[in-house]
Amino acid sequence: MKIYKKAILPVGFKASAVASGIKRANKLDVALFYSDVVAKSACLFTTNTMPAAPILVNRRCLKNNKQFRAIIVNSGNANCFTGKQGLIDAEGTVRALARALGIANKSILVASTGIIGKRMPSLKIKKAIPVLARGLSASGMSKAKIAIMTTDTFAKEITVKFNIGGKIVTICGIAKGAGMIAPKMATMLVFILTDADIAQKALDKALKSCTDRSFNCVTVDGCMSTNDSVMVLANGKAKNALIDTGKNFDVFVKALNIVCLELAKMITKDAEGATKFIQINVTGAKNLEEARKVGLSIANSSLFKTAMYGENPNFGRIVASVGASGVAVKEKDLKMEVSPLYKKEIVVNVDINRGKSCVTVYTSDLTPRYVKINAEYN
Repeated sequence: MKIYKKAILPVGFKASAVASGIKRANKLDVALFYSDVVAKSACLFTTNTMPAAPILVNRRCLKNNKQFRAIIVNSGNANCFTGKQGLIDAEGTVRALARALGIANKSILVASTGIIGKRMPSLKIKKAIPVLARGLSASGMSKAKIAIMTTDTFAKEITVKFNIGGKIVTICGIAKGAGMIAPKMATMLVFILTDADIAQKALDKALKSCTDRSFNCVTVDGCMSTNDSVMVLANGKAKNALIDTGKNFDVFVKALNIVCLELAKMITKDAEGATKFIQINVTGAKNLEEARKVGLSIANSSLFKTAMYGENPNFGRIVASVGASGVAVKEKDLKMEVSPLYKKEIVVNVDINRGKSCVTVYTSDLTPRYVKINAEYN
């Protein structure tokens, strides 16, 4: 298994990006990912009860269809809290792209990220779509990974290549996310492309499993977004033996988990205003959900996060957070260990001595810079 710290498109995929005018200064703001053939899909979306229009459009489409050819993404506008007009704009984007590519409307997924409550400038996107479609290429990811960014300071990208029955399979992932990061899932958009030939149920199972250990274990500020999406397309162009169960499935999950976990860590490291990357290891829980509750209670504590920023060894912040988690941890059973606070990467080990389950949660410190960024964001 080989890991590359860059986005390398799998066989049969192309990408492109354009500056449509949503963002100022002619910045790239619309990206397109395209498969030469129909691809199986697996998608997970925010649990926020105020989902953006693209989420609603995708959910409706996914009810009767799990095979897609393209994903179109815009940044700079979330197309959320925009009422019926938001749905009209999202659906109009899909129709315009379908015409440009010569494919069916139902074979396109759509995603947006940016400011909530402003109408999508859909005419700008529609005008840019022909250029976007003509620009598709195997090297297009170099621009697409930039076009999905908002307050990100760097592109999040990774590729894993591995062997299934003598065939080289590729999984490539890119993501955006830096603020409004909370579990289930975060203010993130994640796009994963693979040429693996995999059964639909196996793909769904693999994504859920890997998301539970990655994107659902990161938090920056505890704020859940309206647009969170993780999308996977698998087009089978690697021509490997079908991945369903057994050893080949385990190999695929291992590779997908690397992609998801590394992207999740990158999002946390790029947290708005952050100076510290914090890894919280919770052990001794009765089950995974209990361990996650304890870890996220610590990770979402503003008092804990500001203490880490100030390099202040006030570990009462951890004790209080464990107690606030709702898990009945006895004082005599709680054990803690924290690495030196002056370092940029901090490890917090918490043992609650209730069982054998464990989880690792990732977060950042809370800084004056975070307040400034979000006070000015509009």
